[in-house]
Amino acid sequence: MNPQVKNSGEPKRLFDCLSYQLENFPLPDTLAAKEEGEWRKYSTAEVKQKIDEISASLLKMGFSGGDGSVEGRDKIGIISQNCPEWMMADMAIQQIGAVSVPVYPNITNEELKFILQDANVKMVFVGDKILFGKVMEIEAELPALQKIYSFKEVPGVEQLTALMQEITPEEKLQVEKHRGQVKENDLVSILYTSGTTGTPKGVMLSHRNILSNAMGAAEVIQEVGVKGKRVISFLPLNHAFERMATYCQFYSGAAVYYAESMDTIAANLKEVQPTLFTTVPRLVEKVYEGILAKGNELTGIKKKLFFWALGLAEEFEINKPKSLSYMVQLALADKLIFSKWRDALGGEVKSIITGAAACQVRLLRIFTAAGIVIQEGYGLTEASPIISGNRYNEKNRMFGTVGPLLREVEVKIAEDGEILCKGPNVMMGYYKRPDLTEEVMDGEWLRTGDIGEIIDGKFLKITDRKKELIKTSGGKYVAPQPIENKMVESPWIEQIMVVGEFQKFVGALVVPAFEALKKWYLDQELPYPGNDKVLHAAEVRQLISDSVKKYNLNFNPVEQIKQFRLLPHEWTIEGGELTPTLKLKRRTITEKYQEFIHSIYS
Repeated sequence: MNPQVKNSGEPKRLFDCLSYQLENFPLPDTLAAKEEGEWRKYSTAEVKQKIDEISASLLKMGFSGGDGSVEGRDKIGIISQNCPEWMMADMAIQQIGAVSVPVYPNITNEELKFILQDANVKMVFVGDKILFGKVMEIEAELPALQKIYSFKEVPGVEQLTALMQEITPEEKLQVEKHRGQVKENDLVSILYTSGTTGTPKGVMLSHRNILSNAMGAAEVIQEVGVKGKRVISFLPLNHAFERMATYCQFYSGAAVYYAESMDTIAANLKEVQPTLFTTVPRLVEKVYEGILAKGNELTGIKKKLFFWALGLAEEFEINKPKSLSYMVQLALADKLIFSKWRDALGGEVKSIITGAAACQVRLLRIFTAAGIVIQEGYGLTEASPIISGNRYNEKNRMFGTVGPLLREVEVKIAEDGEILCKGPNVMMGYYKRPDLTEEVMDGEWLRTGDIGEIIDGKFLKITDRKKELIKTSGGKYVAPQPIENKMVESPWIEQIMVVGEFQKFVGALVVPAFEALKKWYLDQELPYPGNDKVLHAAEVRQLISDSVKKYNLNFNPVEQIKQFRLLPHEWTIEGGELTPTLKLKRRTITEKYQEFIHSIYS
């Protein structure tokens, strides 16, 4: 802990993190978001006041923790884009002993209906008019639903601000009474995971589950130096990672600014100038692709300098001595090239924390060499969610691994290679599904479904998903993720999914990088034939084939891609091919493109 902090009682419930901040280092901008083009900043004291007001209003409406049992607690949904109101509603629900049920804003109506029905949700907070409409479409099938409130102004809908009324001393006492009854092992939230297959499962997390993770993560981000600094948030708050990170940031004294949208991140980064942010690898790849595109637009000596610096960055290593010549060149590259990259991210970014999927090791090297440390971590919703993470300190970082374990988290590797996890972060179980809980729990140990190993007795390395291993007709097992992660290093491959279950050889479905191909055609002074026709162009097939052959050299013959098929459309969340954290929904993609897969093997 920071020695300058007053020795206040450590948080025991999630909402205690805000009280801890208020007592030890109150901020003028605990939460901030754009309102009518200007940053609206909420101080720690204002956030605390508004939370108490919402809690008092919820109690007056009859919502509470009931008899304290899992079923007895009222369930309240939150379906919204990230905003300060999201966190205020979350903490207000917690303080009265009720349970929040957060939902992805881009969820399908079918999944939304299932979740609200399954959790018996009595009240829903919606972000805006569109999300209100989504709930209204299924309202007739939600008999438990009593109230809907919106964060933004929606005609005919009561707004959250209506719940932020000045409270009387008696109401304040009621809030304090209910707050005092909330215990650390109480259920605080049900997070439904869509996963890559099947019906959503409601992961039950207690205050202790998430808070133990937030405390462990606080040690990780305090190394970076976030106290009194700003972080920017754009991963969905209903995701266990971003939500836990927010409580970790409250506890560590960082101000949380919400990006307006995915389209405005570049502008928001420059305005906010964050020290740190959390993300997923796909967004790191997008940032890099943007940098590379700008580099390709340069001419003459500037272009040569850009690619010279990039070449240096690709050779970067940690925990190994570097020659004086290399360090001198790197310092020059930093002054001429890398400093501009950091400026594009706001100029103050020291660290990017990434999880949810594997990040290309090449990108880890490049960004770290450029003075932007990427700390790759690993976890799952059932573990609240972090199990391990690379640290800012170089000796506790290793490229290609997901770092040392978080404090209080234990891991062991089962005989079949599966990673098992134990600790205060492991979930209470799946809501109303003891059968599914039993499937993933081995006593106190959580079966993660991931295959891995411990390197140097310290660093956890993920090698694949247990259920995603492909078994060829020759009886050989192939891990698709390492192959896919390597192949997307090609400038011509946007997305790829390895196939070959019970087949003679490994094949792949490939979504070409259409924007890069348009640029290639322009450079060749050729007209771009369009996304559909370009799939059949001999020159494009050759570019992608050459990439596949090049990266195949990293794998054993049985793992090498022998044939591939090009697809005309990028996989998206909306299209159903990606989970909200941008993982491949392999079953959906397999069913959707069955003819393409069949053609590989026919």
